[in-house]
Amino acid sequence: MTPGPVFTTATFVGYVLGGFRGAVVATIGIFLPAFAFVALSGPLVPRIRRSSVAGAFLDGVNVASIALMALVTAQLARAAIVDAWTAVIAVASTALLLFSRASPAWLVPAGGLLGLLLPR
Repeated sequence: MTPGPVFTTATFVGYVLGGFRGAVVATIGIFLPAFAFVALSGPLVPRIRRSSVAGAFLDGVNVASIALMALVTAQLARAAIVDAWTAVIAVASTALLLFSRASPAWLVPAGGLLGLLLPR
């Protein structure tokens, strides 16, 4: 289960129950607690890091998070790269992200457009 569908479902249910206003309230309701938690815990993190045990724990959480993201990236790549064209788009997008100031907000729709236009 990933958070994306949960957030989308909350907005949808809010819309079904209360129209546009319900969607806005549900969206704010599902995102606000996380933002509040980050805002409130932000000043505490430097103090927690001073503890060798807590700092080591946070380092482990960071490494585990990166490992999970790498695993999901590999799984998505296996599912998405199905031919030479998708491989070229993936390599070009990765190169643009790593070596230029290209924005993912432009690369995603550009990749989608290329997927529609290139021969199959």
